[in-house]
Amino acid sequence: MFTVYIYVLDTLADWELGYVTAELNSGRFFKKDAPEVSVKTVAISTEPVKTMGGLTIVPDCTIREIAVSEKSVLLLPGANTWDDPRHSVMMKKAGELLSAGALVCAICGATMALASAGLLDRRPHTSNGAGYLEMVSPSYKGQNFFVDAPSVADRNLITASSTGGLLWAKQIIERLDVFQHNTLEAWYAYFSTGEAQHFFTLMQTLA
Repeated sequence: MFTVYIYVLDTLADWELGYVTAELNSGRFFKKDAPEVSVKTVAISTEPVKTMGGLTIVPDCTIREIAVSEKSVLLLPGANTWDDPRHSVMMKKAGELLSAGALVCAICGATMALASAGLLDRRPHTSNGAGYLEMVSPSYKGQNFFVDAPSVADRNLITASSTGGLLWAKQIIERLDVFQHNTLEAWYAYFSTGEAQHFFTLMQTLA
């Protein structure tokens, strides 16, 4: 079973997580032999946090409760509060998870936190455009590994720009191997184009 930990922090960008959390939590398109997935919210404390959209989230657990295992998955969303030094504890845990072979996935502002922690210095990655990480993270040294793409998967690290949420979700789902390949391709085609033919193809893959 995979345990997916969603790091929640004030001003969390709700929409960036929407595709991936909905599919991993509902399992509505999972293949028959898919591994079980448990989705939990995690934070510095169990105090409620307020998202950018004004939603209140009460975390399920704290950072110290994250299991450092290959079966753990960490989702790091964008937010306007990543420069708060309190999040360094989460970055330390992210480093431990990467070393253990766990899947770590960051989007938008969360890539800044990874960059500041030195976790992008030697791994292919992306962010909010060329020059963004240099601008927001003076200690960033991963320029030679930057890839100008909406989302980049490098083994157990998946990073995305603020507009890459859908591709990011696809790459995470693919890495966890919970969809059939044709289901995933139809799912991505439908949500990226809006064309009805892909919806019916998606439904047929589940028959």
